[in-house]
Amino acid sequence: MTFSFGSFISLTGDEVFHSTRLSFAFVNLKPVVPGHVLVCPRRVVKRYAELSFKEITDLFKTVQEVGIVIEREFKATSLTFCIQDGPDSGQTVDHVHVHIIPRKKGDYENSDEVYTELAKHDKDGRPSRSLEEMAKEASWLSTFFRLEGR
Repeated sequence: MTFSFGSFISLTGDEVFHSTRLSFAFVNLKPVVPGHVLVCPRRVVKRYAELSFKEITDLFKTVQEVGIVIEREFKATSLTFCIQDGPDSGQTVDHVHVHIIPRKKGDYENSDEVYTELAKHDKDGRPSRSLEEMAKEASWLSTFFRLEGR
């Protein structure tokens, strides 16, 4: 099964590790820290205000479920949840998505530096992860979830 992320990115499904009727979670091409993943609605919606009540409810239920697993499995002590809503906020893909970033004490000198890293993670010269590397991580994470709607 394929999943759309924005109007121009089609995920093969190998990157997806959890899905519901209205949302899905997938590994990040360029994570700012290990365990940085994304959750988005299945329907391609550019802005948060365009989501229906059911989509918002499902999206954040999914974010909560995924966050619990990410924090535990990446041995984090906290999580950063982030939505960049619109191009002036740093949104680079026209599809609502929530970044889930596992955090640990001292991971950044100033805790808010994670937002600076997030703002440049799609634009810097870091190489993207391979599809094989992403599929391996997604396969492992999927063991903590029952994939729905696939």
